[in-house]
Amino acid sequence: MEYDRGDVVIGYDKFKEESAGRPFLIISDEETPFHGEQYIVLSLTTRTWYKDRLPIDESDWTDGGAPRSSSIMPWSVNSISATEIDVRQGTLRESIVTTATEHLSEYVIAD
Repeated sequence: MEYDRGDVVIGYDKFKEESAGRPFLIISDEETPFHGEQYIVLSLTTRTWYKDRLPIDESDWTDGGAPRSSSIMPWSVNSISATEIDVRQGTLRESIVTTATEHLSEYVIAD
């Protein structure tokens, strides 16, 4: 299955010892090299104490949703292969995806 920018998927988290899967927001699109095989993603979390997290409102979902209140961590960028994705959870509105990528760029682009 091929995924699109804005899709939230459950996939393997390389940074957890025992990964039952983590929700990731796909921020890459069909113009990204190896689209369909590999995706650039941001991690989602249910933790609430991260100052720079972007909370996801129920209205941010165009379809699907999350079982618990979640936030995007724009500093937690990863690359996952299509084979590491278990399931698609839903899709977020482009406006929150754009906000997340703008925040990511603040972390990686020097002034």
